[in-house]
Amino acid sequence: MLDFRKIAFLAIILIFLPLSGLYCFDAPFDTPSNIGTSGLMETPSARTIRENSYTFGLSQIEPYRYFYIVFSPLKDLEITGRITEILDVPVSKKDPKWKGYGNYKDKAFDLKYKLISESMFLPAIAIGIMDPHGTRLYSSQYIVASKQIYPFDFTLGFGNGRYGKSQLREQGEGFKIEMLQNPLDWLRESKFFGGIQFAPNDKFALMIEYSPIDYHKQTRDPAQKKHFTRPVQSHVNYGLRIKPFDWMNIDLTYQRGREFGASLSFNFNIGKPLIPIIDREIKLVEDYFSFENRIAKSFKLAGFSDISVKSEDNKLIISFQNDKYFYTPKAIEVALKIVNQIDDIHFENVKLILKSNGIPLLSFTTDRETIREYFNSEITKGELYQLSILETDVYEKTDGESFYKKKLRYGFKPSLQTFLNDPSGFFKYRLGVSLWTSLHMWDGNSFVAAIEGYPINTVSTVNEPLSVPVRTDLPFYMEEKISLGRLMVDQINKFSNEIYTRLSFGFLEIQYAGLDFELAKPFLNGRLLLGINTSLVKKRAIGSPFKLDTIRGKDLYHTGFLNMRINIPEKDVFIDFKTGRFLAGDFGTRISISKFINGVIVTGWYSFTDTSVFKDTLNSGYHDKGIAVSIPIRLFEGSDSKSSYLYSLSPWTRDVAQDISHYNGLFDFIGRNHKLYIDKDRFRR
Repeated sequence: MLDFRKIAFLAIILIFLPLSGLYCFDAPFDTPSNIGTSGLMETPSARTIRENSYTFGLSQIEPYRYFYIVFSPLKDLEITGRITEILDVPVSKKDPKWKGYGNYKDKAFDLKYKLISESMFLPAIAIGIMDPHGTRLYSSQYIVASKQIYPFDFTLGFGNGRYGKSQLREQGEGFKIEMLQNPLDWLRESKFFGGIQFAPNDKFALMIEYSPIDYHKQTRDPAQKKHFTRPVQSHVNYGLRIKPFDWMNIDLTYQRGREFGASLSFNFNIGKPLIPIIDREIKLVEDYFSFENRIAKSFKLAGFSDISVKSEDNKLIISFQNDKYFYTPKAIEVALKIVNQIDDIHFENVKLILKSNGIPLLSFTTDRETIREYFNSEITKGELYQLSILETDVYEKTDGESFYKKKLRYGFKPSLQTFLNDPSGFFKYRLGVSLWTSLHMWDGNSFVAAIEGYPINTVSTVNEPLSVPVRTDLPFYMEEKISLGRLMVDQINKFSNEIYTRLSFGFLEIQYAGLDFELAKPFLNGRLLLGINTSLVKKRAIGSPFKLDTIRGKDLYHTGFLNMRINIPEKDVFIDFKTGRFLAGDFGTRISISKFINGVIVTGWYSFTDTSVFKDTLNSGYHDKGIAVSIPIRLFEGSDSKSSYLYSLSPWTRDVAQDISHYNGLFDFIGRNHKLYIDKDRFRR
């Protein structure tokens, strides 16, 4: 029997969708739905959050509780990671091993891409892919259109799976997208959804939507047997959206004809400092015995170390290490500002050599008149670089005395490490601090020690290590509240033609000790980096910081990789390929895609390896995957800093596609110190 209320509601949307003659932005209708994706309540819209912004929040509509984070690494692209907790539905009532896990929890990620931006006559049109991997409990693919007749925003969509006639099948490893792989089935299995938002101002909005979800037919949903034995009372949902601040949203909703729901979310720009970064005044100091001492002291006060100064053939040559400034062009500008104040030494040209641990990274050569014109605002920063010479094939040591060389460095970093999905508890963690020190006796050399202390530590496991336990025994190492994180020697060298090498040996990380060698070289002005890496390691003993393991696993593990990084500075994206033999002996490739956003680096990785070396079912056929984020400390300090905090997260601890943790990997050591990125970073602050 036809439901004329549904038909009438969707007809209203169809009538008004194409009528607007105004060009509209996604705001203020780019707020999250129940599951995080921009939309209404249960259904998505064609809106996406701002590029380089992120939203995180939680919502609860019985029996579901959602935790989500959404971010937009590229214009019109929205990526959502979410956890769905089903209240009062345990994972297993029979197996005592799962007693501490609590309610059933499902992990998923969603993608939405806006194909067409809204214009005078066309609506915004987006496609979405929900939960294409794993259990696919809440999977769907949809196409959706949204159009504003301000203050109204009309949405009409068409999707399968969660929004369609039947629930999609489990996929396991790999990905399943019916919309692309079997479009005729997608058409047959899809249903319409839609909604209207009314926002008379930026502070609140009213919502009404038609949600086609047939909960009682979603038989693979663990919530179905207990909570949805019958059809829901209504497919029309109502909501009030409140925005007390630009960065906060609160939703109060009435859904399915009987459930009240609430949602709280926060939206921020990625990489925007919480405390404005204030530059210190840069001055040339006076009253020092020699001009070398005076320049060196000025550079030290500006945040540099290991400074040498030489004047020859009418050229002033200054080499130094940048200890303070996140962006290399900023360090160059600070150095030039000091040079511009020198008026008692005759020179026509200036050559700046930037080093890291005594290794020259690049040189910047210009003339005195160009520096004067730049600081007098007679030429632009772009013209300064056009009139100067930037070289990265710099490897020879500079002559002369080195001032303010820091042979001993030390510091600490707060550390948060997480361990997910153990049957004894879904979320376990340890919170503490890592104390480190490094001794630098000669160029490129580091003697490194790190002690980690975790006074708050909930990590434990009821699982046994798997067939080739290169990482599945990691929880036993993480259970220690105090551990020796590293005790090693690291040596980096740079040769002609920009060839870098690195050799490390000692206790390389919390689990492994041994040797680690790497070679790398940039090509095409840094567009491409190629390298090789091999390691020979043995496991460390648990609970004995200076001993090697004689019980677990085999005697030695070795790896060998061909590494490649493709830099795409136009989009601030770089892609890493690690191909070869991993720790467990599985051969394959791990692909990492990273987005640089105002200093924050967001990374996602996925592996493809031959898992036939594993005899257990959990590793066999598995693809290692995860995300990581590197956050500069300068966002919180109010002053510039090179330090960053790294946090990584993987849904499961497996042995597939595993490598040791590398100290000072060469691709990251080279970093953004090549021409392509210098040209881009010179306009950053």
